[in-house]
Amino acid sequence: MRADRRERSVFLGLLPWPERVQVARALRTETVGGLVLLAAAVVALVWANTPWSTAYEGVRDFHLGIPVLGLDLSVGHWTAEGLLAVFFLVAGIELKRELVVGELRAPRTAVLPVVAAVCGMAVPAALYLATTALGGGSPQGWAVPMATDIAFALAVLAVLSTHLPSALRAFLLTLAVVDDLGAILIIAIFFTADLNPVALAGALVGLFLFHLLQRFRVRGWWWYVPLGVAIWALMYNGGVHATVAGVAMGLILRATGDEGEDMSPGERTEHLLRPVSAGVAVPLFALFAAGVGVSAAAVGEVFTRPEPLAVVLGLVVGKAAGIFAGTYLAARFTRARLNPDLAWADVFALAVLAGIGFTVALLIGELAFPDPARAEHIKAAVLLGSLIAAALAAVLIRRRNGIYRGLWEAEIRDDDADGVPDVHQLTGPGRGRAGGED
Repeated sequence: MRADRRERSVFLGLLPWPERVQVARALRTETVGGLVLLAAAVVALVWANTPWSTAYEGVRDFHLGIPVLGLDLSVGHWTAEGLLAVFFLVAGIELKRELVVGELRAPRTAVLPVVAAVCGMAVPAALYLATTALGGGSPQGWAVPMATDIAFALAVLAVLSTHLPSALRAFLLTLAVVDDLGAILIIAIFFTADLNPVALAGALVGLFLFHLLQRFRVRGWWWYVPLGVAIWALMYNGGVHATVAGVAMGLILRATGDEGEDMSPGERTEHLLRPVSAGVAVPLFALFAAGVGVSAAAVGEVFTRPEPLAVVLGLVVGKAAGIFAGTYLAARFTRARLNPDLAWADVFALAVLAGIGFTVALLIGELAFPDPARAEHIKAAVLLGSLIAAALAAVLIRRRNGIYRGLWEAEIRDDDADGVPDVHQLTGPGRGRAGGED
């Protein structure tokens, strides 16, 4: 029995030092990006609900064309199709790293976050379909409540938690990577326009050349930037959402460095582009996607129309139920187990927090509902559902944070009383939480 217990992997245990460094680095940047994203969303909502709303619509709908690439898009579409490609490029690099050197490289450590993420996508989609079926609504928005916005979620954690275990935050990052992969596949498979085989073939040739450049260790941005822009333009003209090009290139970039390399190409690219993604690309997308009219009538329509109501239920109820149930069942019926220092209440608080769906949810909403009037209702539902999930998660996280703070203070008192450092003070829930040092 003891040997069997030793073989079982520890879920949400202490991460190896290299992964802890990566997590801390990502948390710092994503937290700041989440706050910038929140500010952009607030500006959009305020701007769209003032007498200057026509100016907002004018800027959003203003067209900019690049004839040589065969593109003529509005500013809003440029942010959704162009800038978000940078966001998905970083997501692709994160996914590649997790698959090669991170928690997803070993099936025993990957099973819990993967199952949790899959259930966290499947249950909201099923709840959406059930709600719209009962209410006589359209099923085409089934994918809207499936996505978690990692930047917003980490920003909430940063504001509310000082003593929560860092392993919970690491799990949220891993969960979000798998969640992003699911969103990418959904966009690529279910939300494609009329396909242009010639353009798609050109994009595939470009990706193959990108792979060859990596394989033969060719360095220099002057090779990759023009090729990446060409791949992105061909993917767009091929009828596939152009953000797919970003994640494809991210997956191709090497995640491990050769001898003598300080950083791998993926790490270097992420180091350069993550601030652009978190501080520019995603906030600008939010600025032109979150500008919806807010009124008592609009809020009432969210709860009376089947499609927006299904989105709210999917984000608030479906996400929490799916992630928590998936995690519990995977831990119950596999060899993985929960860290003894943690409680299932921590996992539930994290599952509720994952109901914050913003960037990708708004993007899928625009793709699923091309009609602007219906898209406005879906956007309002995404914003309202995310706000409700954030408020509920805030209550739960503050409660769990208070419990861990009490444990940490008790350990400090015990240490002061006997003069011997307690092992939990060095490795337990309270160590280094306030500054994110671990």
